[in-house]
Amino acid sequence: MSYREQTPHPLVAIIPVVILIGFLAVIISLFGSESLNGGSQIALLMGMAVCVSISMAVYRVPWKKFEQQIKQTLGEVSITLLILLCVGMLSGSWMISGIVPTLIYYGVQIMLPQFFLVSACVICALVSLLSGSSWTTIATIGVALLGIGHALDISEAWTAGSIISGAYFGDKLSPLSDTTILASSATGTDLFVHIRYMMLTTIPTFTIALMVFFISGLGNGGATDLRVEQYTEGLSQTFNISLWTLLVPLLTGVLIARRVPSLIVLFCSSIMAGVVALLLQPHILCEVAGSDNLIRGLAMTYYGATAIDTGNASLNDLISTGGMAGMLNTIWLILCAMCFGAVMVASGMIQSLTQVIVSWVRHRVSLVSSTVGTGIFLNLTTGDQFISIVLTADIFKKVYQEQGYESRLLSRTCEDAATVTSVLIPWNTCGMTQSTVLGVPTLTYLPYCFFNLLSPLMSIIVAAIGWRIIRK
Repeated sequence: MSYREQTPHPLVAIIPVVILIGFLAVIISLFGSESLNGGSQIALLMGMAVCVSISMAVYRVPWKKFEQQIKQTLGEVSITLLILLCVGMLSGSWMISGIVPTLIYYGVQIMLPQFFLVSACVICALVSLLSGSSWTTIATIGVALLGIGHALDISEAWTAGSIISGAYFGDKLSPLSDTTILASSATGTDLFVHIRYMMLTTIPTFTIALMVFFISGLGNGGATDLRVEQYTEGLSQTFNISLWTLLVPLLTGVLIARRVPSLIVLFCSSIMAGVVALLLQPHILCEVAGSDNLIRGLAMTYYGATAIDTGNASLNDLISTGGMAGMLNTIWLILCAMCFGAVMVASGMIQSLTQVIVSWVRHRVSLVSSTVGTGIFLNLTTGDQFISIVLTADIFKKVYQEQGYESRLLSRTCEDAATVTSVLIPWNTCGMTQSTVLGVPTLTYLPYCFFNLLSPLMSIIVAAIGWRIIRK
């Protein structure tokens, strides 16, 4: 029988998604936080196999179509994979060079435990707003703040939640952000019109998140003086603590301010940190290498796991790094997630399911709610925020036009749904990356990412109120 393109019935299209969720539920219950080390990848491949099998057997979709879509999708995330490897380089080099230890050393002495959560959130928001990248923010200042929170005896889940909330707030409103540019361009909205309109939902949501972090932080008694002393003493005895190390973050900030692409910023910052390690921490590089060969130690810092003995077990865990090798599980998972998303698109199953959602649209609130639901659903099924933004915009662009609503409403809703929720999904590129960088499982920090959790809800509330929503 020759192939004739047809859209699968929604009840058929939902089968691979149900299979995927079922496998993930079993794997997470069996392996817990270790599920990202291989189990989740198997679940994604099984979901992919079910999708392909149904499509080829029932709808006669040729394998060539799946191949083409997989190639296209993987090509679109190739830069993301390179960024992940550079993040691995940066995390290792910033730690071994003494940059992060220096920030922790001074941070635990300056920051008050009661105001740490709200301060961390604001700091990450400012850095992300200037850099336009939540990933860069979390991989640099976010890692240092997590260490400070650990030293102040503050829950790593709360700390990670405040870091991610701030980073995604800045990313969302920055004109340098790739997701912000993508959402505006995909919907045909002027970039700065899009940013100004997002403030109506983003500022109130961020204010609520700051209030939660402020109130929660007041209950933090913080670490005892003995604990802070143990951390500062362990760091000073192990590393050459020097303000000179902070030249690297300063120069990294200059690169960001000059709008240098994230991949180049991360790579250059890693190289600068390597030079600092050679100059200020040669004894650490020798310990990493297991010999007097400094270049070997530096290379191992970039690509492999490092473990430094400070005499304090909890501090040892804090300053251990995985390098580029530590990112391989994440890259593996991204590849599997992208393949699942690609076959769902090629088979027409994604389109079938989203058509059901679009059919529910009756008025303004249902329109925005459907857009939010579609963005989150696509984050769950395609595993990538960029694909989710583009597909959501494509699906609803005509609907918004027919209903007489401005394109800025669609662009804002795409960001409120697809951009900020991506980090809450364990198998999404964002969720996988941030959990790997911070060393905190996605499901552990999820309940504390108040900005990310509230953003979709705020988008629907504002739609219900009708604040600044104009219908032609």
